[in-house]
Amino acid sequence: MSRGWKTAVVVVASAGIVSTPLFWLLDKPDTGQLVGASVQSAVGIVALLWALFQRPAAPGPSDAAIDTGRAEATDGGTAGTGIRRRGGGHGSARAERTGDATASGPGSAAGSGIDYS
Repeated sequence: MSRGWKTAVVVVASAGIVSTPLFWLLDKPDTGQLVGASVQSAVGIVALLWALFQRPAAPGPSDAAIDTGRAEATDGGTAGTGIRRRGGGHGSARAERTGDATASGPGSAAGSGIDYS
């Protein structure tokens, strides 16, 4: 849930919770009004709790490398079977069951998993 939506839900839920006692202060409520105000208050409390327990969305992209194959690098080449993020990147990255990565020859490199270089 984005921060804007969370703020909107908290504000509306709080308004519902706070406005409920106004029914009781303005006039003597009958049974129907009392039940309606109680339901309004309960819904406001549930919405408030729901919004407060929502986790913020992960910023940036979400990358995944799953069940990748084998990669081989020779004579200065680079082989990777996972995810490469130069400088770390943003967002989440996940690598599961990546394949073998091998390198042979001078200047060759291989990586399996998540590479932040």
